[in-house]
Amino acid sequence: MMKKASYFATRCAAAVLWLTLLSVAAEAKVTSYLTGSAADVNPTLVGPAHDFGGGSTDVDAALQWIIDEVRGCTSCATKLDVVVLRSSGSNGYNDYIFAMNGVDSVESLVITSRRDASNAAVLTSIRNAEVIFFAGGDQCNYVQFFKGTPIETAVESVYARGGGVGGTSAGFAIMSDFTYDGCSGSALSSDALANPYHRTISFTYDFFKWANMGTTLAETHFVPRDRMGRLMAFIARQIKDGVATSVLGVAVNERTSLVVDRNGLAHVMGDGAVYFVLGDHPPEVCVAGTPLTFSNFKIWKVPAGGTFDLQNRPTGGWSYLVSVTNGQLSQNPY
Repeated sequence: MMKKASYFATRCAAAVLWLTLLSVAAEAKVTSYLTGSAADVNPTLVGPAHDFGGGSTDVDAALQWIIDEVRGCTSCATKLDVVVLRSSGSNGYNDYIFAMNGVDSVESLVITSRRDASNAAVLTSIRNAEVIFFAGGDQCNYVQFFKGTPIETAVESVYARGGGVGGTSAGFAIMSDFTYDGCSGSALSSDALANPYHRTISFTYDFFKWANMGTTLAETHFVPRDRMGRLMAFIARQIKDGVATSVLGVAVNERTSLVVDRNGLAHVMGDGAVYFVLGDHPPEVCVAGTPLTFSNFKIWKVPAGGTFDLQNRPTGGWSYLVSVTNGQLSQNPY
């Protein structure tokens, strides 16, 4: 009898522990990692500015550039607070960014729930920062956790007062006017060209609205993952669906960054190129279940050290044209 009672007591204790763990998991809060001073430096800012990374290894020069662009110098004593936003991971950016010139603190905030987008401490950290950087990960999480929340408003307030906002990989994917959100899976170029309404293709609108990023659609990990075809299908969809009459794809390669100053002039930094892909007329064929046909995408391939004016976009001088006929590209698009 004693053994039986002990058995049931053990089972009950285990059940209570399991329910407690579930409750703790359900109530998981924001995780903060702070490196440097907790005080707010609040310097005068001279931005705004962006650093858009294509994924893989970050470009040191681009992160230093956005810090310097916002503080208005390269060797002065002015220091900034940087906040890294992420939906997974931990403090991998802290020591890396803290070691750069002009950084007073780096705080990484790991936010895993939409309900935490109203956390008062989180909002204070974001509003008090001078540079906000979105880590890579899953852009669907960023869309679901941040769009239409006080976090979105707080990030925009940093930009409005002359601060810097950037991101890499998924953190850049959410920065364009039209966002491929990845919430239905990761689309392949082959699938998107064969069917521009493929089940893996979904978009989010009216997230961040940056001054020089109107009617843009971002792509990352561009050449290694062969994403030109899907970008063309994404552009075709915006035009066919009546979202815009002209769309500029901004495709950043790995180990490459596109930095954008307050006047909209974009500079390419790092190892690779940035591809600006313009669709400026309706596609000939863009219907569900049918291969895409879209003639004469205009492509500017800008290598490291080159520039592109996002505020006063060129109407000529593109590097080459590429057409899609029955889902097939007319030439090597890279």
